[in-house]
Amino acid sequence: MYTMAYCTILVLLAIVSTVTGTDSSESTDQSSVTANPDTVTNIRQKFTWDPNGYIFFCLCMGRFGNQADHFLGSLAFAKRINRTLVLPPFRTYRNVMFTEWFKQEVVAQYHRVILAEDFMKHLAPKHWPVGHRIGFCWLPQNSDAKCVMKEGNPFGPFWDGLKVDFDDYIIYHLSYYETERWNEEYPGDKYPVIAMRGAPAGFPISPADRQLQRYLVFSDKIENDANSYISKNFPDQKFVGIHLRNGADWVNACKGTEGMRSMMASTQCLDGTGQRLTHKICFPPEQEVLRLVKNVIVQTRAKVIFVATDQNPMTSKIEEHLKKWKVKVYHLDPWLPLDDLAILIKSDHFIGNCVSSFTAYVKRVRDLEGKPTSFWGFS
Repeated sequence: MYTMAYCTILVLLAIVSTVTGTDSSESTDQSSVTANPDTVTNIRQKFTWDPNGYIFFCLCMGRFGNQADHFLGSLAFAKRINRTLVLPPFRTYRNVMFTEWFKQEVVAQYHRVILAEDFMKHLAPKHWPVGHRIGFCWLPQNSDAKCVMKEGNPFGPFWDGLKVDFDDYIIYHLSYYETERWNEEYPGDKYPVIAMRGAPAGFPISPADRQLQRYLVFSDKIENDANSYISKNFPDQKFVGIHLRNGADWVNACKGTEGMRSMMASTQCLDGTGQRLTHKICFPPEQEVLRLVKNVIVQTRAKVIFVATDQNPMTSKIEEHLKKWKVKVYHLDPWLPLDDLAILIKSDHFIGNCVSSFTAYVKRVRDLEGKPTSFWGFS
């Protein structure tokens, strides 16, 4: 099973400061974005305050797939209201610095960003000092609830890890698409930092924001680990990557899904089809898994299957079912699920779970690269 234990990785040396984004538009034709030497060179050696203000939030919803959806939506929001985005740590059992997993300089090609750790060390003491830190919470119009920025896990540990306490609170009701109202009601000179309890984005990710995936590029460490695993186990071979979501929590999540219009990330396969969700799509039975992997193996003539899963990889059953084609099944079961993601992205064909945000991450990258994806119970 996935666990989120992970040793701290010193990935990028000398990543500092607020970064000035380029004029990259949301309609860029690039299928992928790599680190631009000019962007890296232009990372300021002196931390400079942005008078437009900052967006700061707890990336605290669920597992990595959900957090990635929220991050991309929040990146779009920061650009819309023209505030620098404070790159939050990802949250596991601890705060994971953004640059352990992703390249800051690539995100900066889309919009201005600064690491949360750099912001708190170099800018917050002067411009967002203790005693002047306001927490922002969204609540329904008629709610009597209070704004609680740090109550419970992961909210408390997230902010504690950054040494942030709040002195006052603001409850807001604005949509994240009301750009003008955000700037009118919370101008940068009066509210220099909008620190939010949760991400300023919906879940699942808006279809319009999916293309921002091109700016979320794995760190060299994660890429190198994936390449090393492939080179060691099945070098220069075609392989099919599959994602099986079959843990006990998923059994419960898929109850009652039959006939639903959408659930979680299901828009990635159902949008525009007129079809509704089925239990088979959400929690495919073993016979469905075996059917589809056989079809894809015959189609691709691959001899290798790589399985990523939160529970049961079905290794022996898949190999037995495909023994006529002499297929070998591999399962890494890494401490860090991003290692699985990086390998799945590189597969010649990918089969995923339409409802899963983990699958959705893989599909977004593969769509940018023009690689095929299929779904259990749908393809």
